[in-house]
Amino acid sequence: MSGQLCVGIDPSQEQLSKWNLPDSALGAKEFAVHLLAACEGQVGIIKPQVAFFEQYGAQGLTVLSEILEAAKASDFIVIADAKRGDIGTTMDGYSRAWLSSEAVFLADAITLSPFLGVESLRPTVQVALENQRGVFLLAATSNPEAATVQAAMNGNQSVASSVVKFASSFNDSWLGSVGVVIGANVTFPSIGISSEDLSSTPILMPGFGAQGSELGTAGISIPGLEKNAIFSVSRSVAGTTQTGLESRIAGAKIELMQGIPK
Repeated sequence: MSGQLCVGIDPSQEQLSKWNLPDSALGAKEFAVHLLAACEGQVGIIKPQVAFFEQYGAQGLTVLSEILEAAKASDFIVIADAKRGDIGTTMDGYSRAWLSSEAVFLADAITLSPFLGVESLRPTVQVALENQRGVFLLAATSNPEAATVQAAMNGNQSVASSVVKFASSFNDSWLGSVGVVIGANVTFPSIGISSEDLSSTPILMPGFGAQGSELGTAGISIPGLEKNAIFSVSRSVAGTTQTGLESRIAGAKIELMQGIPK
């Protein structure tokens, strides 16, 4: 089950300060390089948060590109947490940058926001599929403000449910390339999601560790769908110091194995 563990690479100002690294693109690079090295051989999936590189401007985006290339060279599956979502030619630009055959940022999948309408993302999903890449659509996120939109009714179904059904429509066989993001603290009934609609769909689950949910009980909220999920941790693994990083990753793996029924 450790193959379902995903480690977020989140060089926030707070995190860099904890590691006594400079608040700069170079600090973000040093953080990311150490985290990649610690993950190698232990974890197969990493998730860089794009915003924490964008905050350093052109230098930060250069570092992001370098980290993505290094991750792919080490055979990690890379999910870029970019949360892109727009319409028309703007979305075409994002698709070209992240998902096309000429993509300048190397990632296996990116996160997308569907809240300008799920159909606005159909061309982007098609670009991903044509280039053997994937996407994860925000469906039911873990932040407390989310329910006002995601639990709202769209006809006879919730907005979250409509996102899930849209994503699942692309997955003809088990674990297709179009997934959804569902927070670890979300209960399906509260957001109007049916587990039956997720039988073939990958689920990216953030919210473990510092955000409150525990890997040791990871399977409780998604009974029957445990094998569909990617369980993401970041701050709890990064910790307050670089020392002990490998041990914290190993501990997260053990905790997740205990939290998912065999």
